[in-house]
Amino acid sequence: MNLKELLADDRFELLSGTTTDREILNTRCCDLLSWVMARGSQGTAWVTVQAHTNIVAVASLLEFACIIIPENINVEKDVLDKAHDEDVAIVSTPLDSYGIFQYFYEKGLR
Repeated sequence: MNLKELLADDRFELLSGTTTDREILNTRCCDLLSWVMARGSQGTAWVTVQAHTNIVAVASLLEFACIIIPENINVEKDVLDKAHDEDVAIVSTPLDSYGIFQYFYEKGLR
């Protein structure tokens, strides 16, 4: 699955980033940055309620496919600007974390 396929579902909205052909190879859900840095890898779709600039640094460093912010949590402009500069895709959704992983499971991503 790639980011463009995720965004075809109207429950997911791209807030930053321009590269939508990135492959989503795995998923992680965690708000502890050090844990995500140790376990994330290229192609990760990272679900987090964190919405500060450090998430952009982690996603960029590890070449994540995207960051998914659940429950329509607000992401400040400075974070989106930083994500834009780094071409990090930040996706917003009204779904909670469980709903996001249900979606991925239904799409065959385990």
